[in-house]
Amino acid sequence: MTTEQQHPRTELDARYGDKGAVATPWPEAVARLTAAEIFWLTTGRPDGRPHVTPLIAVWLDGALHFCTGAEERKALNLAANPHCVLTTGNNTLREGYDLVVEGAAVELGDEGQLGRLADAYRAKYGDEWSFDVRDGAFVSGGHRAAVYRVAPVTAFGFGKGPYSQTRWVFDRDQGTQV
Repeated sequence: MTTEQQHPRTELDARYGDKGAVATPWPEAVARLTAAEIFWLTTGRPDGRPHVTPLIAVWLDGALHFCTGAEERKALNLAANPHCVLTTGNNTLREGYDLVVEGAAVELGDEGQLGRLADAYRAKYGDEWSFDVRDGAFVSGGHRAAVYRVAPVTAFGFGKGPYSQTRWVFDRDQGTQV
């Protein structure tokens, strides 16, 4: 079951919102995740220090997906600890909407699934982000990239006009936590 088909528990935290603010429905958050171009990935280094880096990602089948080279810091961090956070939004104070998705990154290897993701990258980002699928990974320009899936366990939405804070919690029994 994808998270689009699930009905996460939705909570509005009135402490962090304007009077009259309402919780954002999960389908609206999914639309924003689908449209977002840049995400910030936060992972933990083996010594416990945080590591944050921008990247592109695709929302498909109820999860965010991103890719990285096996020797890059984020891949090394995820090999030691798959728990991560992806954030997106804008850098304005009084308008827009920010999203935070918490989950665990799972490396994918199924070439059918990777082919669908490669098509999704091309459709969203254009031919500049075109990947071949070979040996369970994305390949471009002679470089191999591992592909990761992060299904939300908990997600947060921060409205900035009016201010609001929505929290979505997904049922772990429905396969959203790894």
